[in-house]
Amino acid sequence: MSFIAVAGATGTLGQLVARELTRRGVSVKALVRPQTDHSRTQSLRDHNVSIVPINFSDVAALTHELTGATCVVSTLQGLRDVIHTVQGNLLDAAVAAKVPRFIPSDFSLDFTKTKVGSNRNLDLRREFHERLDRSGIPCTSILNGGFMDLLGGESPMINHKKGKVFYVGNVTQLLDLTTIPDTAAYTAAVAADPNPAPRFLRIAGDVISVQDIAAAETALQGKEYRPAWMGSVGFLKVLIWGLRMFGGENDIFPAWQGMQYMANMFSGVAKLEPLDNDRYPDLQWTKVPEYLKEDKARREEQQSTGS
Repeated sequence: MSFIAVAGATGTLGQLVARELTRRGVSVKALVRPQTDHSRTQSLRDHNVSIVPINFSDVAALTHELTGATCVVSTLQGLRDVIHTVQGNLLDAAVAAKVPRFIPSDFSLDFTKTKVGSNRNLDLRREFHERLDRSGIPCTSILNGGFMDLLGGESPMINHKKGKVFYVGNVTQLLDLTTIPDTAAYTAAVAADPNPAPRFLRIAGDVISVQDIAAAETALQGKEYRPAWMGSVGFLKVLIWGLRMFGGENDIFPAWQGMQYMANMFSGVAKLEPLDNDRYPDLQWTKVPEYLKEDKARREEQQSTGS
């Protein structure tokens, strides 16, 4: 029986991809580390996902488990040891098992346009594509811009107490934002699609400026939210350089890493164009005002229950 393999399925994105695949009637095999706690896989089991504990350093074992797969989806997250070494082993096994398609763990801004050194995490993905090119396996990267979910909760971008939405550069710069669930649904559609897909697919649930985000919060919250300028993109780059001198290179997401994404987005250099949202007409896209409304309802429910 054919199936689709998902690596990183215990993470938020990976779990949602696996669920969306089962919703499409696809058999799913989740590759997890041997000592993964049962509680982290229970939700997958509840959705009839087959859980396979595997040593990701054992390419032969990976090859055995991937034999018969129609696609391998990687949602692995980490630094070089994960993006290059672990994901590289997964790629080698997929090639050996003659898997027809590989979807790498990109899910990001358009790193094909960013400068080397401007974003550590995007550099790791760009470098991994050199290995993808050499492998010869058909692959498709899904670029979704920034995750809209970062606007929720105690967002570093939105200050609810002060009624401010922070930005650098130009207040009218358009940002590509996509929710994690929408990204997962699109990824599942690509993975399950028997038709060939291009090397890159670019999606955005919403394309919106800080000015528009502030207006959406104003309408939703009943009080005024204003864009708050934090300086130029150039100033932010200098700040990043200074912070990196104090370390954080071995941290998955140090403060300066978030600033690198911010600089890439607000400079416009990593803008997603053209968009491939219409490739699967059955999918629905969450807009920022809708997401903010849902996030507000979640926070109010948590406050009422004391959780």
